[in-house]
Amino acid sequence: MKISLLILFLATTASGADFAQFTRAIHLVETSGRLGPTVGDGGRALGPLQIHRGCWQDSRVGGRYEDVADLAVATRVLRAYLHRYAPRALSAEDWFTCARVWNGGPRGASRSATVGYGRAVVGRL
Repeated sequence: MKISLLILFLATTASGADFAQFTRAIHLVETSGRLGPTVGDGGRALGPLQIHRGCWQDSRVGGRYEDVADLAVATRVLRAYLHRYAPRALSAEDWFTCARVWNGGPRGASRSATVGYGRAVVGRL
């Protein structure tokens, strides 16, 4: 298991993907690339990146929650959230860890339940 995680980490960092590519991968995993006020997760998530109200609040991006239906706003929320909760991973372009935090919250990188999501995102880079 440790070896496969190490290989996945090396593949992630060696991919050379930038933040825009990472955002696109999140977009594909969350809504298959759909745009607009896409509602998901039982009505608790909104927009192309499926942002919950608490995540939007934690990001400290201004405006209204409903603004996350716009991909540009959702992308700002994603970046701000990761800057707050996973700054090292974000600066190192460790997209596997960033995806796990995005999926599982501030401690998402330590939760085994987020590994599959991280793999799905990295697989789309």
